[in-house]
Amino acid sequence: MRILVTNDDGINAPGLQILEAIAAELAGAEGEVWVVAPAFEQSGVAHKISYTHPTMISEMGERRYAAEGSPADCVMAGLHDVLNGQEIDLVLSGVNRGNNSAENALYSGTLGGAMEGALQGCRAIALSQYLGPDNFNLDNPFEAAAVHGAEVIRKIIAAEPPNDDPYGLFYNVNFPPCPADEVAGVRVAPQGIRPYTRFSVEAHLSPSGRRFLWARGTDQRQGSAAGTDAAVNLENYISVTPMRADLTAHDMLEPLKAIE
Repeated sequence: MRILVTNDDGINAPGLQILEAIAAELAGAEGEVWVVAPAFEQSGVAHKISYTHPTMISEMGERRYAAEGSPADCVMAGLHDVLNGQEIDLVLSGVNRGNNSAENALYSGTLGGAMEGALQGCRAIALSQYLGPDNFNLDNPFEAAAVHGAEVIRKIIAAEPPNDDPYGLFYNVNFPPCPADEVAGVRVAPQGIRPYTRFSVEAHLSPSGRRFLWARGTDQRQGSAAGTDAAVNLENYISVTPMRADLTAHDMLEPLKAIE
């Protein structure tokens, strides 16, 4: 198996090391793991691509590259430059430091990397580690992902049905905020939304007196509706959410026929 690995936390992120180990286990002794990750953190860039400026890429080691771009840039660079069109069996993105459940998925560079993999015709899976008081101070906060990651990916691959939709599937996997031995299982769950939560901005003055805005996050301790991703994560389940890049609100097509 040949696997391309990326992330949005950057080439030196500890979560990337976790994902490289997961990928190596999946690929096996005869397989290949290729890493193309952002040179610097790219959290919150979603599916951004560097369309108006070039992306510098540097070889950091054997099958390991850093690109000055987004996770989607890294996937394109990996497929079309580093691997030069060689067939890829799987694109993995993560393991993100923090969850990409619920509304976080819309902002996530981790998801952006997996989405680009799907748009390029590859099987793609994004992995993120929910953090909370039960795992934040562990020696390895990514323990749940490290222990259960390879098994979950194998289950997804084994269960994946035939897909003839031109928008290929990709998967959003979130590991719960608990130690590995407290993971309750796996739940296939739709994307939720945390009620009354919104990203916002906060103004600060720089030492020179200039005014800057910093993005403010949302309360990650609040669950989404029962049975959706963030809710099952907070019940110590791994969530698996199948996704497509089709943003159409299909349920609204018929009601809007009146405007034709």
